[in-house]
Amino acid sequence: MEQFWAGSSINKNKGMVELLQRYGIIQSKKVAEVMETVDRALFVPDGFPAYEDSPMQIGFNATISAPHMHATCLQLLEKHLQPGMHALDVGSGTGYLTACFALMVGPQGRAIGVEHIPELVAMSLKNVEKSVVAPLLKDGSLALPVGDGREGWPEFAPYDAIHVGAAAPEIPKPLIDQLKPGGRLVTPVGNIFQELKVVDKNEDGSVEVRTEIAVRYVPVTSRQAQLRGY
Repeated sequence: MEQFWAGSSINKNKGMVELLQRYGIIQSKKVAEVMETVDRALFVPDGFPAYEDSPMQIGFNATISAPHMHATCLQLLEKHLQPGMHALDVGSGTGYLTACFALMVGPQGRAIGVEHIPELVAMSLKNVEKSVVAPLLKDGSLALPVGDGREGWPEFAPYDAIHVGAAAPEIPKPLIDQLKPGGRLVTPVGNIFQELKVVDKNEDGSVEVRTEIAVRYVPVTSRQAQLRGY
């Protein structure tokens, strides 16, 4: 829930990444490269300060997370986003984090962003088509289907990495089921008080859960409830 910088004085993607490195959020060269390459401005509604460290409304009672949260999740999942791996982004919104996943797993991997609001999916497809990962969308290694992410996306399971962009009262079981042994799930959990949980599935199928940080996300819900304002 922390904000590392305020205001819209940062007007370059590279400047945003440099601040994330300075504050110790980005700790790896790979995450820095990916966040520099995928320009956040392409995934934020027109007129918004794209590089401000703040979540932003994207319509339909949904938000795009603050840059420091995207960086945190990429750091937590980095080892599970290697070339050729499969990644699932639940509640993919404008498509930003899914695009980062696609760049990391590459054309031999799979990056799936599931979003249940069709208008947001249409927006995310347009955003991706303007970005460096457009070729991955064209060749099918990046996909942005409409669907209920609480059920995961079985077609390309099991996944090495799963990220959830909205908070559930508890970790959705279908997502644990679709996690590959050795894989990692990062998801906010809670109602009023929320925590970012890191779920690691062991090779024998057992899971270990730990808390990373306190967070504030919109709730994961049905399409109808979200459009009503929960």
